Amino acid sequence: MSVSYKQIVAFIQVAKSATFAEAADHLHITQPALSVTIKKLEQALGGALFVRTTRTVELTPEGKHFFDDAKALLSHWDTAVLDIKNRFALRRGTLSVASMPAFAESYLPELLRRFNSIYQNVFLRIRDEVMEEVIDSVLAGKSELGFVFEPERKEGLIFTPLFENRFVVVMSTNHRLAQIGELDWQNVRDEAHVIMHKETSVRTWIDEALPAGLQLNIVAETSQLGTVGQLVAKSFGIAIVPELCRYQMEQKGLVCKPFNEPKLHRAVGIIHSSRKPLSMPARFLLEDSKNRLS
Repeated sequence: MSVSYKQIVAFIQVAKSATFAEAADHLHITQPALSVTIKKLEQALGGALFVRTTRTVELTPEGKHFFDDAKALLSHWDTAVLDIKNRFALRRGTLSVASMPAFAESYLPELLRRFNSIYQNVFLRIRDEVMEEVIDSVLAGKSELGFVFEPERKEGLIFTPLFENRFVVVMSTNHRLAQIGELDWQNVRDEAHVIMHKETSVRTWIDEALPAGLQLNIVAETSQLGTVGQLVAKSFGIAIVPELCRYQMEQKGLVCKPFNEPKLHRAVGIIHSSRKPLSMPARFLLEDSKNRLS
């Protein structure tokens, strides 16, 4: 037999009162109903909590021992209920979001500005990491939402697409290819290339899209697209990157040209764990992102 909140409230009131009748008055119930409630509590706990006489009621030694614990339990219960009510009413709490740097620098600030206008009391914890680390962060429960390209493997994840992203070729403003409208493999095959490490998804996609027999002239590899842009800006060569990086690259004074390769199209979207429900703030950010970007 389980112990109920109602029984704990009744026990504390009787312990603070001189008689069952007085306690019943405070609880706005009849004395017989109170007696039944206390009897069920004693049965659930396995022994008497009160010594009853015709005039007074007193705690047994076991009842005295239970009294402080019962008050603490009731206080904790009330605090927990009040806190969750405040979270729903005042939209309190923390939301952890992970994002690829390119998305974090372009689309994310406006999405978070809108989020903050609604959820002003929610603390935002933002991780800007490479795609692989964003996925790991969501799977490990460190981040509730992650903004990434569509993962190849989605075990434990739910992916919500936002928009399609093609790739572009990045170069300095004085590069000879800067005067051409759209580029293809034939245009870039003999150029020096700055590229991502083999362990990254972007590098994998580029390698898979390479025409048979074509080998790029790679002069530098890095793990961050921001570093790719820095090296291109120092005239190391050109780079093939997701168009999502356009803002990053143009901020460095670089030119971005469309790249005509059908295989280099990837969906950008939001991931979250398939094993746990989203909080209200996370659901709002996901739905608002869909409405604005899809």
